[in-house]
Amino acid sequence: MYAVIATGGKQYRVEKNALLKVEKLDAEPGSTVQFDDVLLVADGSDIKIGTPNVAGAKVSATVESHGQGEKKVIVKFRRRKHYKRGGNHRQQYTLVKITDIA
Repeated sequence: MYAVIATGGKQYRVEKNALLKVEKLDAEPGSTVQFDDVLLVADGSDIKIGTPNVAGAKVSATVESHGQGEKKVIVKFRRRKHYKRGGNHRQQYTLVKITDIA
């Protein structure tokens, strides 16, 4: 059994007991979160597709930890104009474990 959920502007295919990195959520580690934007639920050959969401479907997860992704280098450069700027970015994420698909 699996489901497709939408959170943080992205879509994820999730299964029970799977670990998933999503955009940072305002939840403490160890707490339970529910994803209500369920786009698809599949159980074998029984597939329910939402328009846009599946009615009554929810995905529950527990928050494992928070963290930061790898460093991305940002460079702005204009040739022959003596212009160069640099920076970097580390995106924050929340690691969740899927506990139930209903």
